[in-house]
Order: sequence, then structure tokens, then C-alpha cells
Amino acid sequence: MSLKKHSICIRVPKVFDWVTRQIDLPTISFREPELSNLFSCTQTPTPAVDLCTFLANYPNFSSHCRVLEDSLFTQEVFQSGGRSEVEVSLGDGKDITLEKVKVLAKGLLEVDILDQNGNVICTSDPIEFATIQTFYLCAPEGTVVEAFISHGECDSEIVCTGTFDQLDISLTFCLDVHVVADVKLEVEAAYCKPRKELPVADVICKTDKFPPQCPLVFPGKH
Repeated sequence: MSLKKHSICIRVPKVFDWVTRQIDLPTISFREPELSNLFSCTQTPTPAVDLCTFLANYPNFSSHCRVLEDSLFTQEVFQSGGRSEVEVSLGDGKDITLEKVKVLAKGLLEVDILDQNGNVICTSDPIEFATIQTFYLCAPEGTVVEAFISHGECDSEIVCTGTFDQLDISLTFCLDVHVVADVKLEVEAAYCKPRKELPVADVICKTDKFPPQCPLVFPGKH
């Protein structure tokens, strides 16, 4: 590896702004007849007219909601005229100019219904969720907005009372939003070179027959 340093120019992504927001979506609800049409169930022990009639055969059923991670999608929503500028007051009384950014986050989820032994007896069709969030960021012209859903919790509840049948789904997730752009920086560095490969061999018999000694301690100097 070379130790001679000199100035070089590199291109790297710079983070202009970065925020994380917890998003609590409005409850997604289904009632009849959409509720029964939403699920595919095993028709045992008897065929059912609707979902809750079928679930009466499983008094200890439970539901489990899961997000289909492969379906998650985020992107900036481009506005006519571009990102508008907004004056924002900071906590110390200073004013700063930020850009208004809109981000779309969407995906699919499914709901499983399980019997008391944890076996899946019904599965819903994919259910779409979507939201557009507005952020005020340092996002000048030339920057790119990148968003990621970093964590989420999904919960479902099926209510069957005979007179009121409904599925409620609640979803909370964290949306990370980065504003980035490639910049060119001059840094002091040295060029790297590949190292030489080390000889490697399968060693079975050790050449050291004895444990390491401590000559400074024992027998010591006479």
C-alpha cells in the first residue's frame, strides 16, 4: 500500500437532509358483503354463507396481519412547478428557507385467520395501503429525495357479533426520507494497491511441541 499522500478529487453522495417520521394510517375497515368476498377459507366442517358464519365453527380463532415486504414502494411526488420554497422559523428565532417535498409510500398486506392451534384457515386477498406525506426539507434544486420504510407494525381485529361483522386493520410504520446529491470533494489520500496473497495450507501436525515460555519471568536473569 502506498504511503505517499496527495490531493485527489472524488465524487460521493452527500446527505443534505434526513428525517424519520412515524406514520399511523387511518383504520382500514371491511364490512359485509366485502368482508366475505375478501377471504378464501377452507370450507370445513361445513360450507358457510358468510365469513362470520364459517368462523362460528372456530370459537377461539385469531387473526394475524402481515405486510408483504416485496410490495413496498416509495417515491417523491413531483409537483407542477417543482418544489416550492417555504420560510421556516427555527427554535432559536432564526429563519431558514426549506423546500416542500411530497412522498408517496404504499404497499400490500394480507390477513390470516388462524384456529386455536395456530393453523391458517382463511387468508385475505392482498389489501393495498397508501399515503402521501408532506415534508419541509433542505432539498435545493439538483438533489434527489430517497425514502425508505424502515419498520412497521400491523394489527387486525375481526368482530363477529351476529348483528355487526367487521374487519379492522391498523398499520403504523416509520418512513425515512433522505435528500442526497453527488458532490465532488478534494481530499488528501494515498492510492491503495492490492496486497500479496498469503500462502495457505492445511496444517494438521503442529511444529511447536511445547507451550510458549516466559523467559523474562522464569528462569529469569542469573
